[in-house]
Amino acid sequence: MRDTLYANVPFKLNELAHHYGPNVHLVGNPFLLSQLATLCAKGTLQPQINRLVEQLYADLVKTVINAEFPRKMVTLPTRMIDSTPLGIYQGEVVDPQLRVVTVNIARAGTLPSQVTYDLLNFTVDPSLVRQDHIIMSRMIDAAQAVVGSEIGGAKIGGDVDDAFVLFPDPMGATGGSLSTAITLYKTKVPGRARRIITLNLIVTPEYLRRMTTEHPDVIIYALRLDRGLSPPEVFGTAPGLLWEKERGLDDRQYIVPGGGGFGEIMNNAYV
Repeated sequence: MRDTLYANVPFKLNELAHHYGPNVHLVGNPFLLSQLATLCAKGTLQPQINRLVEQLYADLVKTVINAEFPRKMVTLPTRMIDSTPLGIYQGEVVDPQLRVVTVNIARAGTLPSQVTYDLLNFTVDPSLVRQDHIIMSRMIDAAQAVVGSEIGGAKIGGDVDDAFVLFPDPMGATGGSLSTAITLYKTKVPGRARRIITLNLIVTPEYLRRMTTEHPDVIIYALRLDRGLSPPEVFGTAPGLLWEKERGLDDRQYIVPGGGGFGEIMNNAYV
């Protein structure tokens, strides 16, 4: 009989309490919040910007894997098996036979999706991992306010039947781009996804309202909620308690306090 100590490995997500619904997870991680604060600071420049994005997403993806991916029991001979018949490990691991698709929403999502893709290839069977690519752009009006988003092109490598579909996009501002991309996968890509998950560094109350309204089945993981333009009575209340008054977007649809346009700062391309 083998030791069953790791037959049921517990994992408890540390997250902030809120009123946005069960599919929203505001990850409570002081270390990651410290890194994110540095990333958003005015004096932080390349190459530190992209290194921080890589590190933040590596940890955020691991959080999602721990919390969302199914596991299976394995019995694996270790190198000690040549010395003793007891040299066998038995316990839970992440089920390697999972289909996973990570979606690069260019341009802010390019590096996060690549980090996600590389990490997944070390976690599950690489033949079951795929990276798709979508070119999207914000549509703005004469006052430079965002009025929507449009898809300029896409490279989608197959169906999503029974797959975990991940959208690693740093800034959940209006939710327009992500909502459009998710709708594309639900209506135009063959198969039914097992689970759709967004991975954001910063989200706004406006983003959460749109996503939970238009895609209530989607699971959201975010490191930070920014609602800096809310009226004073909001501050100090639990997130979502006064959701109708919470505001995180300025008139140009940029996040406050935020960190500037991540597509711009990550690519040194301010257009």
